[in-house]
Amino acid sequence: MTEPRIYTVSELSQGIKYLLETSFRELWVEGEISGLKVSSLGHTYFDLKDATSNISGVMFRGFAQGLKFDLQNGLLVRVRGNITTYDKQSKYQLMAKAIEPAGVGPLQLAFEQLKKKLAAQGLFDQARKRPIPALPQKIAVVTSPTGAAIRDILSILKRRYANMHIIIAPVKVQGAGSKEEIAEAIADLNAGFPDIDVMLVGRGGGSMEDLWAFNEEIVARAIAGSKIPVISCVGHETDFTIADFVADLRAPTPSAAAELVVKSKVELAAQIAGLEKRLLQGLRIYYENLYGKFRRLAASRMLTNPLALLERPLRRLDDAVEGMFAASADKARRAGEKLNLQTAKLNALSPLFPLKKGYAVVKDAKGRAVKTAAGLAPGDRLSLQFAEGRAEAQVLGGGGAAADKPRAGKKDGAGPQQEGLW
Repeated sequence: MTEPRIYTVSELSQGIKYLLETSFRELWVEGEISGLKVSSLGHTYFDLKDATSNISGVMFRGFAQGLKFDLQNGLLVRVRGNITTYDKQSKYQLMAKAIEPAGVGPLQLAFEQLKKKLAAQGLFDQARKRPIPALPQKIAVVTSPTGAAIRDILSILKRRYANMHIIIAPVKVQGAGSKEEIAEAIADLNAGFPDIDVMLVGRGGGSMEDLWAFNEEIVARAIAGSKIPVISCVGHETDFTIADFVADLRAPTPSAAAELVVKSKVELAAQIAGLEKRLLQGLRIYYENLYGKFRRLAASRMLTNPLALLERPLRRLDDAVEGMFAASADKARRAGEKLNLQTAKLNALSPLFPLKKGYAVVKDAKGRAVKTAAGLAPGDRLSLQFAEGRAEAQVLGGGGAAADKPRAGKKDGAGPQQEGLW
């Protein structure tokens, strides 16, 4: 009986690794991505699963950089690679070299993913897009210096407006490094030539792979960040790129872009002639209306008889003056009546008012008013104040007795004096 072969762990692991790698070499596996994660070194780890099974997979950075679309959990894909093992964990995994979306091409999926992303960020919003100048003086063209597109653009611009100032920024429009050159050219033109009126960015027709540089995010963001208005002109009329959605205006072809950006001199001349005709017609109608108003005004009463304009204002002025005087006279009469009434009331309150009725004010030698006869003695001198004039008198009888008739005296010291008691 032969002795069984004893394997070391390493020998067994290497044997399994060899069997798997030689038995499942360069195979395609279809499944749904889950557990997706990217390491700090750029390696992509994922699980590929179907309804009942699951297999681990890895795509190292060198292969992952070649993907045109973003891997996402739940995405159904087809993975090309080989089966290998990881010795330290005794597990097998799928070493991916290429990944394609199942049911749709990788470029189309990448296009839809980037389109959705940039749309969500507002780069396609119509509100952020700027108008293209109607008569640009300086135009920049970002394209290949050797392609058919630049020849078509220059030919059309020269034919339509020969003295246009054109700046050409030569770039690669496909292949490695093209997206970086296009984005850099857009940024350089903004920095070095801020007086450029409009910029054309594009190339001639080709396959989706040929046009792919204009579907790159770096180019889209360069166009969105341009202060100079951008016209995208990539491929043929049926071709659409991400650059078309971001640009301020899309032209179906480079030739169409040249025709859009510059009107021909013939078109400009015709437009100016039309505007001139409309202007002259408008001026003629305006002056005819103005002349008609002038004639009607010249024939009006205000110019043929200017004094007629003053008749109504003068009549209104006279009426106002008369009314003012009438009001003033009536007011003055009422004021006079009121003054007389107040004067009469004041006079009635005057101590001299009773004198007008024949009474007199009697005062003794000291000027005090004599109110009763009891305080008088024979021989007292008295002063009598009448309504008009004064007189002096002397008391003959005793106080309270019937008074003797006074003797006439001088009035106000000028005539004979009267003496007696009143």
